[in-house]
Amino acid sequence: MTPDQYLNLLRTEGLRLAAMPADALSAPVPTVPGWTLERVVRHTGKVHRWVRATLAAGPDAQLDGAAGIESLPNGPDCLPAYREALDGLLVELVAHDVERAAPTFAGPGTIRFWMRRQAHEVAVHRVDAADAVHAAGGAAPEPVDAEGAADGVDEWARLMLARALPTVPPTLHGRSVHLHGTDTSDAEWLLRFTPAGVQVESGHGGADVAVRGSAEELLLAMWRRRPLAALEMSGDVSVAQQLVDAARI
Repeated sequence: MTPDQYLNLLRTEGLRLAAMPADALSAPVPTVPGWTLERVVRHTGKVHRWVRATLAAGPDAQLDGAAGIESLPNGPDCLPAYREALDGLLVELVAHDVERAAPTFAGPGTIRFWMRRQAHEVAVHRVDAADAVHAAGGAAPEPVDAEGAADGVDEWARLMLARALPTVPPTLHGRSVHLHGTDTSDAEWLLRFTPAGVQVESGHGGADVAVRGSAEELLLAMWRRRPLAALEMSGDVSVAQQLVDAARI
């Protein structure tokens, strides 16, 4: 995806999150035990504030300053505060060249890294918020853009999975998973698990288990927001379940 596409995804999903109904703030998030709609809004807004402050501090900024970031207010005021945090982040992101150096939790990176990470952060948490509203009797969640969701799966596989599995469980050594997004082009990944880590390749390939679904279905299943059983699977499905069970971020 291009930087403009990341910004558009971030803006679209962020505005959806900011528009959540205030009277549902106490609604539990069905797939994230202990979380409510309000917690989703306040968490995501604080992350926006943290990223904005980090980028504003320059390429040599440290990533350990989250504790000093002011939290969003409790109650209905968290919604306009979230919108302010979103707007501030968007302003900060477009104020810099996308290739300007920036610190990241994966080592030295660029502004582009944070465009991508924040777009997918908000997309998943917006679904959390919408799930809470839906479970409380509201409308079903709007779909995540298919191309954005496919890029989110790629980020999960290539970046977040390594953080979730710094040590690959022995039961996955020598096993493999093929992920296939059915509604976007080039949305296929082959994941191989070794004692040294996870190897990710783009494209089709034989694996112990193949998992097929729309890009959004794959994204939400890998992030543990939807059950694997809702996807089409062939082969040793226990390998896919072991992966999702182990990849807790």
